Amino acid sequence: MSRYLFYLLIVISLLNLPVNAAAQEFVDDNDRVIRFDKPFSRIISLYPAHTENLFSLGLSSEIIGVASGDDFPAAALTKNTFHYREDAEKFIAAQADLVVVRPMIMRAYPQLMEQLAQAGVTVVSLQPTSIEEMFVYWHKLGMLTGREDEAARMVARFQKELAELVRRTASLAPEHRKKVYFEAIHSKMKTFMPTSLAIFVLESAGGSNIGADAEQVRDTNIAYYGKERILAKGAEIDVFLAQQGVMNRVDEELIRNEPGFMAIKAVREGRIAFVDEELVSRPTFRLLEGIRQLGGMLYPELF
Repeated sequence: MSRYLFYLLIVISLLNLPVNAAAQEFVDDNDRVIRFDKPFSRIISLYPAHTENLFSLGLSSEIIGVASGDDFPAAALTKNTFHYREDAEKFIAAQADLVVVRPMIMRAYPQLMEQLAQAGVTVVSLQPTSIEEMFVYWHKLGMLTGREDEAARMVARFQKELAELVRRTASLAPEHRKKVYFEAIHSKMKTFMPTSLAIFVLESAGGSNIGADAEQVRDTNIAYYGKERILAKGAEIDVFLAQQGVMNRVDEELIRNEPGFMAIKAVREGRIAFVDEELVSRPTFRLLEGIRQLGGMLYPELF
């Protein structure tokens, strides 16, 4: 836990620095320097995690638009919807002063981003890929919106609740921890990077990641594993865990009927489990709910 506490102290120290209201700046996840002299107050979010975190910071009134399909929290359903495939005029007509995206959108739709910038709309690209980066990301959202204190409280509350959950399995020896293969995308036999949020959730719940040797796919949280490697470790896998959602539309029947998968101990013995991808792959406060759910699956007597 010391690594996470170290990053918490970094965030808190940043929040305690004197703030020059005339010149705030940071580097976003497309390596662009973002400079602003006052908090933004008309915000459009084009990524569900941004939407969720902005609401968590208490910005319901400042959020004027969300991505189509954003449905958490429920208040997001009351907001106008926007899409990165739409014309810049719609964003400009809404009088947005900030549009928050993620790197994939920034790279795929440079013309929209340039048109917004030319119209005086600030575009910021953010998407943390580890728990340490998530704390800094929350702080950046707080800077952009004048909610640094709220961001610091989010980090502190997350750390407190995380510590309470981790204590439940702290006494388990390594050899007694359930060995888990965590599936990210069934059709491509992909798992998660060892440093990803999903594996952080798994390990915080007391699980042992069977895919710790996975190879990263580009600059993502996803890692290639392949059926051959999965089956080679089949006798060791106590639980076959899969995320369910847009990225991985999978069910127990599909996994059980996958050719060769009966060689996996967990599949053969019926220990197949699922978790909503929103609870393990998004950098939001609901990662704690993901830990609770996985903990309950792996160690019901402790959770």
